[in-house]
Amino acid sequence: MVPPKDAPNVLLIITDDAGFGVPSTFGGVIPTPTMDRLASEGLRYNRMFSTALCSPTRAALITGRNHHSAGFGVISEQSTGYPGYNSIIGKDKATIGRMLLDNGYATSWFGKNHNTPAFAASQVGPFDQWPTGMGFEYFYGFVGGDANQWQPNLFRNTTQIYPFQGKPDWNLVTGMADDAIDYMTRIHQTDPSKPIFIKYAPGATHAPHHPTKEWVDKISAMKLFDGGYEKLREQIFANQKKLGVIPKDTQLGPWPSQILKPWDQLSADEKKLFIKQVEVFAACAAYGDYEIGRVIQQFEKLGKLDNTLIIYINGDNGTSAEGGPNGTPNEVAFFNGVQVPVDVQMKFYDVWGHGDDLQPHVGRLVLGFRHAFLVVQAERLGVGWREPEHGWCLGAHQDKGALREQFVHVIDVVPTIPGGGRHQGARWRWMASSRRRSKAPALPYTFDAKNAKAPQRHKTQYFEMMGQWALHDDGWFLSTKVNRAPWEAFGPANPDPLNNQAPGCST
Repeated sequence: MVPPKDAPNVLLIITDDAGFGVPSTFGGVIPTPTMDRLASEGLRYNRMFSTALCSPTRAALITGRNHHSAGFGVISEQSTGYPGYNSIIGKDKATIGRMLLDNGYATSWFGKNHNTPAFAASQVGPFDQWPTGMGFEYFYGFVGGDANQWQPNLFRNTTQIYPFQGKPDWNLVTGMADDAIDYMTRIHQTDPSKPIFIKYAPGATHAPHHPTKEWVDKISAMKLFDGGYEKLREQIFANQKKLGVIPKDTQLGPWPSQILKPWDQLSADEKKLFIKQVEVFAACAAYGDYEIGRVIQQFEKLGKLDNTLIIYINGDNGTSAEGGPNGTPNEVAFFNGVQVPVDVQMKFYDVWGHGDDLQPHVGRLVLGFRHAFLVVQAERLGVGWREPEHGWCLGAHQDKGALREQFVHVIDVVPTIPGGGRHQGARWRWMASSRRRSKAPALPYTFDAKNAKAPQRHKTQYFEMMGQWALHDDGWFLSTKVNRAPWEAFGPANPDPLNNQAPGCST
């Protein structure tokens, strides 16, 4: 089995727990030059939706199926025996790894794997729901929602490995980039004609936040957050208007002071601690983007970049509030209902983020900064998060640096890949009927400049997460707010899903 002629290499990147306003590419203050480069050479999509939770988004991403169809109505640790919620990707739901492997690709997965059932996440297996059992020939990463980046629960294929032993400065963010570079180099040296698929899923910016001290110092020196979170939100909002990623007539809503205490009401220690927490968060984002850049540079060094489709998705859902009101030096404390007071957290101030005995997470009051990172992410609906996405493939389109505003969902990525490079129109040997491919809309119709304003082809999409529901239909949304509250309809004439009703619609 050989791939179509000129089939592109594919680099599919998805980061973790990052809001719309985090990267500099979409108006944020955190430097993400790799993402900026892709945006300037490719396309930006500002209406790209996920499922609002980790495992479900990732299952939908790799199958092109809605998360319930792929067995992930919730994260694997909360799975039940009911259809759609059992954390099992069925054999008839082929992953993109399986599809490309059966078409002659070398397929691999680096980083986070939150799509193996919790009951199978051990050396006992079974391993059919591990990446190597789902069409990814090579896996280098961790199983579960997160991992200590200094001493991760790390696997190569299904064997646990310990590359950090005796290396106190070793960090997974760099380690997985190193391994991905080594992998693609070996494949290229052995068979330069074989196309490569890499799913690249860093743990950042999910907790624990473990950037290196070098990156924490870099971000700290930039003084990005010293003005407080209200000013940061205003700055990001202005940047987004300038970039055109939000409409110029968008109005910034009132500060939610009943939930997030105004910055000037915080104590000196609270301000100092929260700035440190958010700087470490930002260092994770910048550090991860840098290492992604190294992987892309290796495609360039191997002479493959001109025929490589790169899809960079900023976050599988929005930023996380799992740190509790004030954050925590150990995220396990939050999961056990333990709130760590600010004065206790200050004892860890000097090693926050780069101490290997901490598992830090930012707090809900620091969510003031995270609220700023989300800014206009009003289309969250409680169940579906909007994420920025970048598509880049030299030669695939001629509208470099442009913005696309068509509705896009993570399930659109799988069907995009076979039509996303210079091989458009080539015949692919898709799965037999037992492994049917996704029928979700693909994105290549948006690539050409003449189609920049083309009507969106993804007309209808449902959302459901933990009993909250929403439906998108050709620009209109029907949504519940909280806990099965009355339905609310809104659309182009009324783009605010959180506060107002759409004209002519009943609640």
